[in-house]
Amino acid sequence: MAGHSAVRRVVSLVPSLTEAVAAGAPELLVGATDWCEHPAGLDVVRIGGTKNPDLGRIAALAPDLVIANEEENRAPDLGALRAAGLEVLVTEVRSLDQAFRELERVLVRGCGLARPGWLGDAEDAWRDVTAPGPPRRAVVPVWRRPWMVLGRDTFAGDVLARLGVVNIHAGHGERYPRIPLEELNACGADLVVLPDEPYRFSADDGPEAFPGLPSALVSGRHLTWYGPSLTRAPQVLGAALAAAGR
Repeated sequence: MAGHSAVRRVVSLVPSLTEAVAAGAPELLVGATDWCEHPAGLDVVRIGGTKNPDLGRIAALAPDLVIANEEENRAPDLGALRAAGLEVLVTEVRSLDQAFRELERVLVRGCGLARPGWLGDAEDAWRDVTAPGPPRRAVVPVWRRPWMVLGRDTFAGDVLARLGVVNIHAGHGERYPRIPLEELNACGADLVVLPDEPYRFSADDGPEAFPGLPSALVSGRHLTWYGPSLTRAPQVLGAALAAAGR
């Protein structure tokens, strides 16, 4: 992996990692996806989406390092970047503890930065989390038309579990299964958790599909992003979940 003396130009294919690098060293970033919305006003070349990046534009930026994720980015794209002679660091994030390890790998070992203070703050914030009451069994949609929910082995599922929310579909064979709405309403949940990304669920779009079930409208960034937002995620998500019980 490239060391600190070599890494001066970074392209990020992951919004979470873009924000993580920009929090301490925005000058390293020369390219990021169209979905990299944090921090606001980031002045870099936009290279397309996470699933359809402009590989030629990335190569033209001559980055010392491309940072990616095995879930958000497609293996053929990453292989093509490597074939073009670029260094590609691919993360895997399926739990909170793994997120902390991967963030340190990207920022310290990958980009050659000092370990950021916010990463320690995030670890402290989550270390102090305790579930407020008995576990709540939840359906967690991430898309509709068709309906897709959190299944097994997901970062967001682990985050919710630490806040006392049990994902009913955590034992499903797929990570993001498609399940008909009638089955979701018949699965015995006592809560539906509706994030505002990747699908933008809102008070007017989502809760009506689950009549009689409390709905927690939560920040998708705080539920699914691994970066500086982790410092406030327990507070933000906890408040949204508590409001759904009122």
